Amino acid sequence: MSSYRTHTCGELRASDVDKEVKLAGWIHRKRNLGNLCFVDLRDHYGITQCVFDSSSDLFEKIEALRVESVIGITGKVVHRESVNKHIPTGDIEIKVSGLEVYSEADILPVQVASDGGEPEEMRLKYRFLDLRKDRIHKNILLRSKVIQRSRELMREQGFTEYQTPILTASSPEGARDFLVPSRLNPGKFYALPQAPQQFKQLLMVAGFDKYFQIAPCFRDEDPRADRSPGEFYQMDMEMSFATQDDVFAVIEHTLGTIFNEFANGKKVDQAPYVHIPFREAMLKYGSDKPDLRNPLFMIDASTAFGDSGFGVYDNLVKEGKTVKGMLVKGIAAKPRSFFDKLDGYAKEEGMGGVAYLAWAEGGVKGISRMLGEAKVSEIKAMFGAEDGDAILFVVGKGVKFDKFSGRLRNKVGEELGLIDENSFKMCWVVDFPFYEENEETGAVEFSHNPFSMPQGGMEALQNKNPLEILAYQYDFVCNGVELLSGAVRNHQPDIMYKAFEIAGYDNSVVDNKFGGMISAFKFGAPPHAGSAYGVDRLVMLLLDEPIIRDVILFPLNGKAQDLMMQAPNVVTQQQLDELHIKVVKD
Repeated sequence: MSSYRTHTCGELRASDVDKEVKLAGWIHRKRNLGNLCFVDLRDHYGITQCVFDSSSDLFEKIEALRVESVIGITGKVVHRESVNKHIPTGDIEIKVSGLEVYSEADILPVQVASDGGEPEEMRLKYRFLDLRKDRIHKNILLRSKVIQRSRELMREQGFTEYQTPILTASSPEGARDFLVPSRLNPGKFYALPQAPQQFKQLLMVAGFDKYFQIAPCFRDEDPRADRSPGEFYQMDMEMSFATQDDVFAVIEHTLGTIFNEFANGKKVDQAPYVHIPFREAMLKYGSDKPDLRNPLFMIDASTAFGDSGFGVYDNLVKEGKTVKGMLVKGIAAKPRSFFDKLDGYAKEEGMGGVAYLAWAEGGVKGISRMLGEAKVSEIKAMFGAEDGDAILFVVGKGVKFDKFSGRLRNKVGEELGLIDENSFKMCWVVDFPFYEENEETGAVEFSHNPFSMPQGGMEALQNKNPLEILAYQYDFVCNGVELLSGAVRNHQPDIMYKAFEIAGYDNSVVDNKFGGMISAFKFGAPPHAGSAYGVDRLVMLLLDEPIIRDVILFPLNGKAQDLMMQAPNVVTQQQLDELHIKVVKD
């Protein structure tokens, strides 16, 4: 038994009535009714109502204390007259006979018991207070449970947890590194790892077979709503003698179980999850992160144009552009203003506009008069449209056009309320292009991950158009959020040299920048594959939190600053001298 408490503030029930107990915690709320003062006492586990009688010499003492002061009480558990069904301890209260004050609180800059509407900068500066709020506190607890469950599920599948280095070498690929100067090696720098990628592959070469780690990763990136600047955590895994399907099986069991256990009543897709090739995803959904809660999708309708009579589209198709069409059920009766609004949106996005056909009661609306009856019937059959439906058309080419079609799909789905907010819809996006063409220079570049295995191996690299080569790369997507990326790794030095050669790097670059890994592969490397899912994003998705900072204990702000600890900050000249660094003032 603790000297501070016999029970927690979330533990007592009606069965404990008449017990003498000791509790300790924070004053969450106070309600002074003149003859009685009710105190909601809060700790990590819950809230218990404590009652101070005005006849007691403790009454003035509790009156003087501000909320969030830390106290200990002793007293007797009694039945609560006004039962509170919203908390587990709502059937009882404590009739207080003893009080100890452990710490008195000043006036709060951030409210705890209610949402004070404080700006985010204040919340981050006083993050220790913000973390006391019930919602944020529960978010962090769920995060801990998700991490614990991830570990259990990976161990159950035969994986072993290892820790890879935090101080490593700078990588020329990916985002900007965080650099750490070396005192013992003047003028040289470590980098914090953007991911344990090379180390986990080296573990496979070393014969450890199945690795996982809840890995801290560091990238000097600009923040987004779903990306924290500075650092993040991922559940990282790698396995030897494994195919793409082997990785899918492990992840589907792991993430599938986590979603089933923490979905909080939402409908969850069950494995195996649908596989969508990258190019199909870009065509149908306008994104390599498709939100399958939205039932709308695009099809290539270019063959219906060229000599359709709709001159604008006919000419653009002859120039090599693509017409995409999206069938939307039951909206033909919408007023013209609905379609005009979508047309205006497309023009604001620099995409020319939106054309449409709508089979309404009074006839076919939209571009039907330019197409003619036969062409309208052909298009109706192509899409499987029915009376009352409408088809929206957009025309363009390239990645920019594909992404716009995805935004249009999302916009229409949201405006019509088609997105099922009470579900988790998952898919695998597979068959990413190994290379892409730089739109400005025309050079062939790696499109995703230079260390993945090209489909077809050396034969594909030697004989195929580089832009047609696919990679064994895959993403796991849920509700339009990319949760996981992974790949079957290129473990053969000759294939790696050739892959980099096509992208414009000679062998010396590979040896210089990735010497440790390429050297290891020359001494016997097993085929291996892996992936990593973002812990922060996973918890954010499970909780339906719009901002990732609310699922992280001590996040940085939008300028990558820790307002609470005042980091980054200046250091002493002595520290700079020891590191052989000179700061040049701007």
